[in-house]
Amino acid sequence: MFSKACEYGIRAAIHISQVSQCGERASLKDIALAIDSPVAFTAKILQSLAKNGLIVSVKGASGGYEIKDTLDCEITLLDIVEAIDGNKIYEGCGLGLEKCNETKPCPLHHQFKIIRDELKEMLLTTTVKELTNELDQGVAFLKQ
Repeated sequence: MFSKACEYGIRAAIHISQVSQCGERASLKDIALAIDSPVAFTAKILQSLAKNGLIVSVKGASGGYEIKDTLDCEITLLDIVEAIDGNKIYEGCGLGLEKCNETKPCPLHHQFKIIRDELKEMLLTTTVKELTNELDQGVAFLKQ
């Protein structure tokens, strides 16, 4: 459903949020290890998240990545998906047709539109903070 980069981006944001709650910063290598992603690929993903103001990159010996408390409750999955993949996930055709729309729909258009709209609503209403809390409570996991 999501691109691999987007999956890693969501995992990374949750991991960074969890580390930030402890008043620490997460290093690139620690993030890559925590989310099972190659370091170079993780660096590109984190660059996109930082460029879009979702995480903060701090340079230097005590540097790393963090999410400020003020942002933590506001960052939604929609923010992450749009920062990495744009909006194609909830605007594209279910059959991959370029010109599928309301006036010239594909055979799946109307059913797929319902699913896309529900997905967008879930992404819009789910925050990184909520998912981090689920990790902290032990009811969700980033690694199996």
